[in-house]
Amino acid sequence: MSGRVRLAVCGVLATLGAACAMLPLVDRTVWILQAAFLLCVQTAVGVAARRVPLTRWLTVAAQALVALLLLTLVFARERAVGGVLPGPDAFEEFGRLLRQGVSDVGQYAIPAPGTTAIRLLLIGGVLVVGLVVDALAVTFRGAAPAGLPLLALYSVGAGLSKGSADWLWFLAAAAGYLLLLLAEGRDRLARWGRVFGGAAGTPPGATAGLAAGGGPALAPVRTGRRIGALALGLALALPVALPSIDGGLLAARGTGEGPGSEGGTISAVNPLVSLQNSLNQPENRELLRYRTSTPSVQDLYLRIVALDRFDGASWRASERRITDVPDPLPTPAGLAAGVRTARIGVSVAASDGYGQNYLPLPYPAERVRVPGQWRYEPEGRALVGDHGQTTRGVRYQVSGLLVEPTSAQLAAAPAPPEQLLREYTRVPSVMPKVVAETARKVTAGATDSYQQAVKLQDWFAASGGFRYDTEVRSGSGPDAIARFLEEKQGFCVHFSFAMAAMARTLGIPARVAVGFTPGTPQPDGTVSVGTKDAHAWPELYFEGAGWTRFEPTPSRGTPPEYTVAQAPSAPDPGVPAPEPGRTRAPQPAPSADGGCPPELKKLDGCPGTVQRAETGEVSGGTSPLALAGVLVAALAALLLPALPHLWRRRARARRLDGRAGPRPLAAWRELTDSAWDYGIPPDDSLTPRMAAARIVRDAQLAGPPAEAVGRLATAVEQVLYAPSPPPAEAAVADVEAAQAGLRASAGRWARVRAVVAPRSAVRVVWACGTAWTRAGARLRRAIPWRGR
Repeated sequence: MSGRVRLAVCGVLATLGAACAMLPLVDRTVWILQAAFLLCVQTAVGVAARRVPLTRWLTVAAQALVALLLLTLVFARERAVGGVLPGPDAFEEFGRLLRQGVSDVGQYAIPAPGTTAIRLLLIGGVLVVGLVVDALAVTFRGAAPAGLPLLALYSVGAGLSKGSADWLWFLAAAAGYLLLLLAEGRDRLARWGRVFGGAAGTPPGATAGLAAGGGPALAPVRTGRRIGALALGLALALPVALPSIDGGLLAARGTGEGPGSEGGTISAVNPLVSLQNSLNQPENRELLRYRTSTPSVQDLYLRIVALDRFDGASWRASERRITDVPDPLPTPAGLAAGVRTARIGVSVAASDGYGQNYLPLPYPAERVRVPGQWRYEPEGRALVGDHGQTTRGVRYQVSGLLVEPTSAQLAAAPAPPEQLLREYTRVPSVMPKVVAETARKVTAGATDSYQQAVKLQDWFAASGGFRYDTEVRSGSGPDAIARFLEEKQGFCVHFSFAMAAMARTLGIPARVAVGFTPGTPQPDGTVSVGTKDAHAWPELYFEGAGWTRFEPTPSRGTPPEYTVAQAPSAPDPGVPAPEPGRTRAPQPAPSADGGCPPELKKLDGCPGTVQRAETGEVSGGTSPLALAGVLVAALAALLLPALPHLWRRRARARRLDGRAGPRPLAAWRELTDSAWDYGIPPDDSLTPRMAAARIVRDAQLAGPPAEAVGRLATAVEQVLYAPSPPPAEAAVADVEAAQAGLRASAGRWARVRAVVAPRSAVRVVWACGTAWTRAGARLRRAIPWRGR
């Protein structure tokens, strides 16, 4: 195994060692295997590119291109050209996943679910760090600076996780870095030849201290190992004696102590994927226990949050202003006096192992008495914890309403307010047309919005052939709903998302609520709510009744009584008649950019959050910012490969017009670089005459080109040693003749490469390294106390 291949392998091991620090951040560790495979492919491309050999920057570019293709194949294959080549749609998908991943990181507790977006962040981060490590340690032969990206990768995992095995991940990362340094040291020593490490008095036959293969001496290697082991031991021991800082960027996990908790904490700030994890747990762990004044609890759903922003791929909570909790809470929007309601009282006790930032409440609540720091979000009528407040161990009392509209009232409901209709019927342009077509087909024959809603619910719950299955992938992307409608199997998230989206295409205001079904009554009169009661359901708006629950998920929850009768017998006199000219056609309003509000992620600065203004800008397609980014990336991709050629042209012009020093010396440098471009690397240990002979021999020059090379070598010797240098014009003519001979004797591929990717362009990198070294030396001289 050559030195560079050994360095590349050690770089892979070092990167994976640092990446192990992020294993505790996600509940499933399969992503590390995917990252390892893709990293090996990326590194293998670098090994092959250096064997060609390509220039250093072209090697890095080739690895970056392959990494992009691999990520496209894994995460955006359905949006790519031919399933592999990333186009505008693939970059748009990457942007969506990155935004989703950043949002998920800020919302989920550790360990977070391994969503597609989070896996993209993890695997993409490992590939980027691996590329930088390989470029620094192998391509540019600087293993020491490669520790910085490794440290950054390790710090992300170590800074977010709080586990007892942190020292193990540090050991893996540090061992990988030391292995990289050791391999680089062995390679550096090997390039010097045989290294002698014998001490004074060593017998003559043993002074070499070498293996038979001519490797580095054992003494330097042994010393390096001792230094590395000592540094690693100190790094592990010193933090024990130093003070630590608790907390992290993500919500911390609970200890799981207390009744009803058997280790771990349920985090449901963004509970969609957590829903599936909760439903698939082997046992139904109790989260809440409550008492209520109502004799029947079948309609007593405990609501956590309403997701009202639909971007075609997912539902999210809009950014809203939150205020102090009023007492009592405002009257629910859209609730008319003629609709029957029943007042209820609920006393809730949350488990010590259940900690989240939203307070589960019956909808709509009228008054809440809860200790701690809580804020109120008026649009969704939700209570949000402030400054780290969670539900863990909280006991609270709620008085609220059970809204009981009749089917006649819902059927005769007038049109909702224009602003509400516009906001809650937005459908993004990226949503497949099959969703709206299916909605119209299922609701054919319905005469009003109520009948359309009931037909949708019955189709999902009974007549449509759907099957409830919690093992199905939650799915992502604009085609997720279309796939669910085709495959017809999923759990509550699929059913609620699909029905709400289809209702919007019919012009019915809709959103998705997340919370718990009523739970299981206990012999002592309380009701127990567990992990398997986690649920999502659609809420549709009807003027007079407000936001109204529907239940499309088969075998989960109970359908509301007002959905049993499909058609009313007579209009209800207590409800206003429908407005003339009202239409239920879908509104052509676009989708705004949704997302969970930042203040609800960080739980700080909530009063300063202002609701986003409705702008009417068309979204769902490629935004101007994303398009500009794609154009910049395309221009960079076109310009970067041309940089070596442009630098080479500039260097040739400067040398031949006399701006790069004495004309014969500059012409000689131009000749040796031209020979290098055609595959004959320079050798500074040769005299000009010997170097000229080597160029003539290797390039198989003859006639005028060979004579021109000889004259240039003689001119260089005369400049260096003779009292009178030769004429400058002759040197320019000779180098041009020699270049013509090199070009004529080379093959087609060699000629193309000499123009497009000249090897001598690497001098730019060398010049930058020299300038960096000189700057460091000047800085050290400018600090007189350094080293004292």
